[in-house]
Amino acid sequence: MKILMFTWEFPPLIAGGLGMACYGMVKAMLAQGIKVDLVLPTKEIVYFPLRKESDVDTLPVVFMDPVLQNDFSGRTFSDPVERLKYIGVSTHPESYHTIGDIQSFVNRVQEEYLSDDDTNKEEYNLWQQITTNLDGDNDFILKVQEFTQRAERFAKELEYDLIHAHDWLTYPSGMLARKLSGKPLVVHIHATEFDRAGGPGNPQVHNIEHAGMTYADRVIAVSKYTAQMIVSRYKIDTAKVRIVHNAFTLEENRVFTRERIFNGPTILFLGRLTLQKGPDYYLDVAKMVLEKHPQATFIMAGTGDMGKHLLRRSAKLGLKNRFLFTGFLNRQQVETILQASDIYMLPSVSEPFGISPLEAMAFGVTSIISKQSGVSEVVHNAYKVDYWDVDLMAETINDLIENPDKRVTMGYRGMKEVNQIHWTEAADKIHKVYNEVLAQFSKSQD
Repeated sequence: MKILMFTWEFPPLIAGGLGMACYGMVKAMLAQGIKVDLVLPTKEIVYFPLRKESDVDTLPVVFMDPVLQNDFSGRTFSDPVERLKYIGVSTHPESYHTIGDIQSFVNRVQEEYLSDDDTNKEEYNLWQQITTNLDGDNDFILKVQEFTQRAERFAKELEYDLIHAHDWLTYPSGMLARKLSGKPLVVHIHATEFDRAGGPGNPQVHNIEHAGMTYADRVIAVSKYTAQMIVSRYKIDTAKVRIVHNAFTLEENRVFTRERIFNGPTILFLGRLTLQKGPDYYLDVAKMVLEKHPQATFIMAGTGDMGKHLLRRSAKLGLKNRFLFTGFLNRQQVETILQASDIYMLPSVSEPFGISPLEAMAFGVTSIISKQSGVSEVVHNAYKVDYWDVDLMAETINDLIENPDKRVTMGYRGMKEVNQIHWTEAADKIHKVYNEVLAQFSKSQD
């Protein structure tokens, strides 16, 4: 089985939640014998034929070394797809393609597919929706436009059984590939615009999400919480929604030790600084805890559109040097800060899943998570609190500071639990979805 997979993140290209999820999932799928042609929005080569587990760990080196890029391409691009080498250029609009080129592409898609006599009314409306919402000069939309333009070439040239697209940024690519190839499409929902914006958000993004889910043969949601959102907010038929929880797998035989950076107890927020993650609630909790335990240190690791607001508000609250902003952290820095932390807190307002709590628990860090998160469906050895209940979160942290034995015990239990949550199980479920879709597709061809 060969999968054409579109994703916006994959380590080392933005190793956030989506990137880490795709990494774990793809590696586990390769171990099961599934072949993956991975398409990424990189500034170098954009297509990676992955055939064995070790291929995913080769990518960071390939990204960094131009010589190895050529070697990798030479090793993997063979007849009859040798001609695909020329696609190995940037997918960012500021590089090779002009805005005019991209606009021409969008117009051509409209002309070709909206005038197709074989396109039924429902499909016509979907294509009208997707092309209309691809039209615009927003920076992110431009990047999605060009990614879709390049993805078209792979859809035409490569051989594959099924298309798998992750999050709205790649849905236009997935839809176009499905239209060109006739092969079934699975879209994977890691977050919705409702989650990111705390409401309807950007109508352009919302419409792309809706079109992608509607056009797809199956929709994978990362939690029950997300599945309910898909059905209620996007009106997607429950019959084609499948739930596959994320996981977090540490490197084999990896041993972590506590390496304290600060003298007092250290509390960590690790995630994007956006409304979705509830960072304002974290500030409120920090203020309350520091009044009782001034020796504590609160760390906010990450970047996002609320960064300046949070800096100003932390100063207004008088948190001073007991509240630290790290900015963006690479993987090694994330591991360092986790090893130095005693308590992890993520008060997400709306969280489809949330891999970072699993990561914290894997490091033995006692975790406090929002009840409004998908990860709360999976783990038991973490404190679960409503995101708005800052009083209870502060009380919980105070109790853990005053009772270190309780904190250590909970951290150990969480670590043992997360060590049993493997990507292999998620890959099994995804494989089942693939087989289900392909069987249905084969039947429809008879």
